[in-house]
Amino acid sequence: MDALDGNSIAGTLAAVFDTEMTTATGTCANCGSSGLVGEFAVYLRAPGIVARCRICNNVLMVFVDVRGMMCVDLAGLRDLRTAST
Repeated sequence: MDALDGNSIAGTLAAVFDTEMTTATGTCANCGSSGLVGEFAVYLRAPGIVARCRICNNVLMVFVDVRGMMCVDLAGLRDLRTAST
């Protein structure tokens, strides 16, 4: 399965966070690398949407729609900051 970039889930991110998140900076909890959310490796065909670190392949974010409720797991992120924070 080929990875897309984080820009492919801009709509999902905006719906969850109620703001533009592709320009936010995320830090991987595993390797400590930081990058724009828009640069994360994203897989849309997993059970839900999975965003991974491009350096160590750690799972950073998971989005799963369960009966109309979006469930979000951000456990793979040490930090997530928008440009204004």
